[in-house]
Amino acid sequence: MDKSTRIGIRCIGIKAGALAILIAMVLLPISQLYAERLKDVASVRGIRDNQLVGYGLVVGLTGTGDKKGAMLISLTNMLFKMGITIEQKDVVSKNVAAVMVTAKLPPFPKVGRRIDATVSAIGDCKSLQGGVLLMTPLKGPDGKVYALAQGGVSIGGFSAGRGGASVQKNFPTVGNVPEGATIEKEFGYDLANAEDLTIVLNKTDFTTASNVKNAINKHLKGDYAKTLDPSSVKVTVPEQYKGDVVTLVNDLEAVDVSIDVPAKVIINERTGTVVIGENVRLLPVAIAHGDLTIEITEATPTDVALQAMGGQSVQPGVSVKENTKVSLTRISGTNLGDIVSGLNKLGVSPRDLIAIMQAIKAAGALSAELEIL
Repeated sequence: MDKSTRIGIRCIGIKAGALAILIAMVLLPISQLYAERLKDVASVRGIRDNQLVGYGLVVGLTGTGDKKGAMLISLTNMLFKMGITIEQKDVVSKNVAAVMVTAKLPPFPKVGRRIDATVSAIGDCKSLQGGVLLMTPLKGPDGKVYALAQGGVSIGGFSAGRGGASVQKNFPTVGNVPEGATIEKEFGYDLANAEDLTIVLNKTDFTTASNVKNAINKHLKGDYAKTLDPSSVKVTVPEQYKGDVVTLVNDLEAVDVSIDVPAKVIINERTGTVVIGENVRLLPVAIAHGDLTIEITEATPTDVALQAMGGQSVQPGVSVKENTKVSLTRISGTNLGDIVSGLNKLGVSPRDLIAIMQAIKAAGALSAELEIL
């Protein structure tokens, strides 16, 4: 075999290898191209935030507090518990505001950990700027106290005014107490020694739930995952992870899962926004969209003066112009690019596009769910 022949065979081999890679990329399932981490599409049942709420008082305001209401009763009761007896009718203060305090208790809370708290006025308070939240117990749905909140309130804005003029930035009656709540009670379950886990999908879907099960079984190399319903998958803890379920969760969160996205078109009529999903399909359809222009004119003082002087002025009235030329545009598409290209040919505004999409759906040519916000 001479040198030229060997070079030719080598080139054919390279081209054949490149062709094989190209064919493999073309034949690769679409679901694998759009795989996401299990961590981003699901969570473990029981590992979630919990809501806390409490009632408290913000003091130290500069005359912007409540003038009446529950604040007076609360202030009187607070002073009584501190050993100060005072009649409610004698309480006159504009420097105190009654507020609701909310916070999110993270999963597996630990005593002493600090979390953020949000303070919201519930009376006729004008601003919480510069105020200090007094110690407020934060309770869960079971009525138990899980955290205590106290600290300076930051509203991230301001409110000022005088003589009928005022200026305001953000919402001065809502503020934050950064790391102002301290966890006082722990709860949770023994995750390390659990016998099984339940993976809960963020969005209910039969296909995605089945893909999650298959991906987990492939990663664990065994039949450990079972689909309970379209939104949850039960995973039996393998023997090598017994007593170390945290490591199992860490490994499963990195597993790539094929996500099945339904064909859907989202329309927001308030903002004129149209969002078309990748799986949307259009059957061949011809569209003609009318062009109607309405112009209303009215006489101004200048026009009246000109007319009195014998000059020309704009006469009040209404004129309607309609495009009588009907142009049908044929659009269809089996992929998002074809659909976008076809719709762009119409040259219509987003508002008109909303009406067109609704008409296409009514005609049965839109193979997707149409959701109007």
